[in-house]
This record gives sequence, C-alpha cells and structure tokens, in this order.
Amino acid sequence: MPDTAATDTTSVARKPLPADLQAWLEAHTQQLDTAQELAGAVLPQLAAAGLFRIGVPEALGGSGGDVRDAIDAIAAVAEQSLTSAFVFWGHRTFIEYVLQSSNDALKARWLQPLLAGEHAGATGLSNAMKFLSGIESLQITAAQAGDGWQLDGGLAWITNLRKEGFVAAAAVNMPNGAPPAVMAFAGDAPGVTRSPDLDLMALRGSNTAAVWLNAVPAGAADVIALDARKFLPAVRPAFLGMQCGMSIGLARASLRSALALCAKTRNTLTDRVLELQTALDDAVARLLEGVHDGRFQSAAAPMFRLRITLAEIVQAAVMLELQASGGRAYLRDHGLDFARRWRESAFIPIVTPSLTQLQIELQKQSAAGPASATE
Repeated sequence: MPDTAATDTTSVARKPLPADLQAWLEAHTQQLDTAQELAGAVLPQLAAAGLFRIGVPEALGGSGGDVRDAIDAIAAVAEQSLTSAFVFWGHRTFIEYVLQSSNDALKARWLQPLLAGEHAGATGLSNAMKFLSGIESLQITAAQAGDGWQLDGGLAWITNLRKEGFVAAAAVNMPNGAPPAVMAFAGDAPGVTRSPDLDLMALRGSNTAAVWLNAVPAGAADVIALDARKFLPAVRPAFLGMQCGMSIGLARASLRSALALCAKTRNTLTDRVLELQTALDDAVARLLEGVHDGRFQSAAAPMFRLRITLAEIVQAAVMLELQASGGRAYLRDHGLDFARRWRESAFIPIVTPSLTQLQIELQKQSAAGPASATE
C-alpha cells in the first residue's frame, strides 16, 4: 500500500553501503557464491549495518523511509554479492509481511528479533504467488486442532532457512471452506524438518533448502493474514519490487565493469553500454514510482513487465561485460568477478515468479481483457 507519510514520488537517493559491510562483501563475495561455510554469517553482517531497518517506520524500531529505500539497499548489496542480496530480499520481505499484518501478537513476537537479525525470516510465499496466478496449488494444508490448527505439507525451495533459527511464511489451505490463509511457522516448532542445503550451482551461501511440515501446531498468534487472496496482492508490489533490487544491482555492477573495460580497450561498445544504462535508469524510476504510489496493487501487469524488462537488462549487461572483456573473461585469474556475475545472472530469470510464469500470466490477462489487468 502507498506510504501516506511520504508525499514525493520521485526516486530515492542512492546510498552507499556502510564501509564495514562493503569491505566484508568484497572480501567474501566469491566464497558466498561457491561455498556454504559463510551462510550463517550473512544475516548478522547485514543486520549490523542496519539494513533490515530501512523502510520500516521509526516508531516500530526502523530507520524510516519506505519500500523504495529497501529496494535501493538490496540493489546496493546485489552490486557486490547476489547471494547476500538474495538473503536480504527473503528476510526483508518477511519483515514486510509482519508490517502489513493486522496481527499484533505476531508483530510483538517477531518484529524486533527480525529487525535485529537475531532470527532469520524466510518469505516462503513463492508457492503462494504462483497459486495466486493459477499456476500451482497450495502445498500446505491446515486441519482443525482445538482452538488452532495442524499444518502438513512441504515447500521445495526457500531461502534464508538459517540453521541457527528461522521463521517462514506459507500460504495454507484452510479447513471448513475458509479461504486460504498465510501462516508463520518457526524452524524449531515440533514437526518442522529442514533439508540439507540444496546443491545450487551458485548462491550457495544463501541457506536455501526445502522444508517439510508434519502436524506442526499453529495458533492465532501465527496468522499473518486470514485471507491470502486479499493479502497477497497487497504485499506483491513490495515482494516483487524488492526482488527487482537484485536485478538492478547486478545490472549496475556489470555495466560499471563493462564501461571501465571499454575505456581501456573496446571503445566501440561504449555507446551500447551507455544506452543500456539509460534503459536501466528508466526502468528503476518507473519501478520506484509504481511501488510508491500504489498503482501496482490495482494493476499488476505493468509491474510484471518491469520485472521482465529488468531481467532482460541483466542478461544484456552481462553479455556486454563479456564482450568488453574478450578472452580474458575465460581466464580464471582475470575473470572471477565476471564468472560469478554470469552465474548470478542465470538465477534472475528463474527466481519465482520466473519470467516464464510472468509471461504466461500476462498472456492470460491479455486474453481475458482489460478487467483482468487489475487482479
């Protein structure tokens, strides 16, 4: 929903990362991508820099601003490490669910530990976003159990399932004809089982795993929203907007590298790099405006198109970096950063909602007529 406390709809000013975090990311970005040993360190590093408080009202323990500031911060981290930005996105998105929930008990239990990075938040709603578009059925089912419920099912892919402790969100099929709800469940709750980390080709320090629920108890204090069909469209602009921060940061890093290489060698590519930079700046401005003024809540299609556009810009930016590098990009002692960005860029089209899923949804909306574009 739009931030009524702020009146301007212009782009937020880009802010540099704190020096300590910048240095840590630069020192460990390769290891975060290729190994799992530092997975437990990412959340504390981001928390120590105050990043999880960005875009959260000061009255609730945040540093103020709005979701646009969170998008900018995620993009800044993604310029250094998409693994860390992926963790940041999952955690900050869960915080957004808590902020937009009307459940005071949920806020009282989880908000401050999440802001401080003492507990990991896992968005868990990729399945729900696909459900909202009719792509996939819900994977978690609730059965009545006294005054509460028992949750059963599983989610095949969730990021930020930190081994030291996590809380995750899931959309849940409810009993007795009630609409699907959005629930939170803690990693140490009875019946919750986390898989070993998935064997990813990149982003291996992101604590990405599967999770299974077997008769997991849930009560009123665990309810994020009783009607997922109303809640999900309301949080989707923040969910997708902050997810787009990953594309923005990665594209900026590749374009900056390509421009520097062009200055030394292949000047014929300079105009193409600058043209793509202009396209990126335009897409970012439109994203921030739409997230801020609320238009994406009533019209999802323009936001879907922006997500696709930004993913395409990432692919083009990495290709320009490759062309500007030439054969040196294939030498390990010269091309480690490029090789990492190449692997990272392969993730952008498939993170849920994937480009294929978004394109299918846009085709459905186009076939159904103008009314469906507001869903």
